[in-house]
Amino acid sequence: MNLLEVQNLKVHFPVRKGFLSRSKEFVRAVDGVTFLIAHGETVGLVGESGCGKSTLSRAIVRLINPTQGKILFEGDDIAVMSNSEMRKRRRRLQMIFQDPYGSLNPRMTVGDAIGEGLDIHRLTPGQGERQQRIAQLLKNVGLDSSHAGRFPHEFSGGQRQRIGIARALAVEPSLIICDEPVSALDVSVQAQIINLLHDLQHKFGIAYLFVAHDIAVVEHISHRILVMYLGRIVESGDARTVCRSPKHPYTQALISAVPVLDPDSKGQRIILGGDVPSPIHPPGGCPFHPRCPVAEPRCKTEVPHLREITPGHQAACHLAT
Repeated sequence: MNLLEVQNLKVHFPVRKGFLSRSKEFVRAVDGVTFLIAHGETVGLVGESGCGKSTLSRAIVRLINPTQGKILFEGDDIAVMSNSEMRKRRRRLQMIFQDPYGSLNPRMTVGDAIGEGLDIHRLTPGQGERQQRIAQLLKNVGLDSSHAGRFPHEFSGGQRQRIGIARALAVEPSLIICDEPVSALDVSVQAQIINLLHDLQHKFGIAYLFVAHDIAVVEHISHRILVMYLGRIVESGDARTVCRSPKHPYTQALISAVPVLDPDSKGQRIILGGDVPSPIHPPGGCPFHPRCPVAEPRCKTEVPHLREITPGHQAACHLAT
């Protein structure tokens, strides 16, 4: 059995005309997404800003309620669970947020921030055991146990993200949603956090959904990659295969934008024309066709569905071979 199975998930937000009234239009932030995550696997989710990555990740942990579809986590559909039922489930399903500054309460010490989950789920019966557990969690993420009595403003961005990781680890989850956990950090610190997540996965057997807009970062940490555009998955497959042999024109454009040390060793940069279409009025046919450099007439009318191009490698493109 897979750890997580998302089936035809949709998240639509109604458009408001005024303070009280709503129109009949919706923002289709996530528009029919299906994918799997196995135990101990890292699945990368990549795409431009505004494609629906963060909305999808928040819907999986039920910070946003889905409009339609199923979210099967450890065999149960959490999309239809009540808040009280979901609260129990969150011990096994945690999240690391993008902003290491805004995700920590400035009035709580590091020890209290990490220990909050332990208290809610009653995982440490005594104060001594609680302190030992917090000290061990800090050690696991490369911090000193003495840091437990300090406040978030005393730490750098990279250290704060380590605290956020320790907080997520505290309740012993089986899946952690990483919502762009390194995008706000310096490049050198990004590498440290990615290596830390990799080491923790080997140590504890945790699965990750790793969300980012940098496909080079996603390739480094992921077993499989999902490429998202305008609320839909347009390509999926093994990380190395997707990055070395992309089939969808959008994925090819993302990879061509990755900076390299030797420009002569890289192919021609693909410049996409126009802007990302509105998720309120998405284009007919293939959602990427207004910006696609190889679009054909049928791309404007026929919706391409994810199909297997090579074993384990899928793309939603009429022209992919």
